[in-house]
Amino acid sequence: MKVGIVGATGEVGRAMIKVLEDFQIPVKELRLFASKRSVGKILIFNNTPIEVELLTEQSMKETFDFLLFSAGSTISKTFAPIAAKHGNTVIDNSSAFRMDENIPLVVPEINGYLLKNYKGIIANPNCSTIQMVLSLYKIHKEFGIDEIFVSTYQAVSGAGHKAIAEMEKQYSGKNEIAIFTKRISHNVIPLIGKLRDDGFSEEEIKMINETRKILEDSSINVYPTTVRVPVYYGHSESIVVKTKKSFRTIENIKKLIQESTNVVYSEEIITPIDVAGSDYVFISRLRKIDEKRFAFWNVADNIRVGAATNAVKILMKLAGII
Repeated sequence: MKVGIVGATGEVGRAMIKVLEDFQIPVKELRLFASKRSVGKILIFNNTPIEVELLTEQSMKETFDFLLFSAGSTISKTFAPIAAKHGNTVIDNSSAFRMDENIPLVVPEINGYLLKNYKGIIANPNCSTIQMVLSLYKIHKEFGIDEIFVSTYQAVSGAGHKAIAEMEKQYSGKNEIAIFTKRISHNVIPLIGKLRDDGFSEEEIKMINETRKILEDSSINVYPTTVRVPVYYGHSESIVVKTKKSFRTIENIKKLIQESTNVVYSEEIITPIDVAGSDYVFISRLRKIDEKRFAFWNVADNIRVGAATNAVKILMKLAGII
């Protein structure tokens, strides 16, 4: 299998290399692409050093079994269509194509059937959306979901390696602010992405639209507030759900969560540090409000579950490995 990673030196790109290793994907040739400033860097895959190449239009015209993109929307919009035009399957981690009605937005455990006989660009959902829908898709299928109220507590790694560096500088006494709108060390920032005219942020709109598309139900009302917190890895979400039909007892909700693929229910308190490096979504603090409303705490590694692992699972589904 010949695989290429675009944006290989970023947080998610490096995680993609690690996940390919961890899942023992039979990659015979791995090509790593990035911008000019990263050309010549050496990354390790299965104990083999690989030199990072410059991303060019010509390189995207080569034949690959799969190309994993994690270099931002601008790069994806420029290079992914070129790769797809030349017969390549592109799994794109940016927001560039997620709401394109002709491009599947895929979480394999939920709507992997969309990949059957598919060729072209596939969109990887937003990190905060992935972990939320993984915990809710069976509940939606059984009882229907009317409303979701969600507040996120998102790690700085979601904004890339430069964001981690900025937080560390601030903790060391340098008050440099470039990536975030406010100081992130010893602080929380109730804004992720640009604010729209309606007061919602770009990140919040992603959670609304992507949830509806993945669960195939435009009637679901999602009310998100997305917040950045001074955590390295692991997004947390406080979620309240209203179902369309009565679920009667909280045990019925617990059972569906426990039956969900790659979701772990726990009676313990689960925190971001507990889940760093894991490929599972962890659910705790489940409680009943009434027969149509319940609340819970959702935590997952945003770089793996919310990005790299989902992308590799799409690859595995397409390749017939899962």
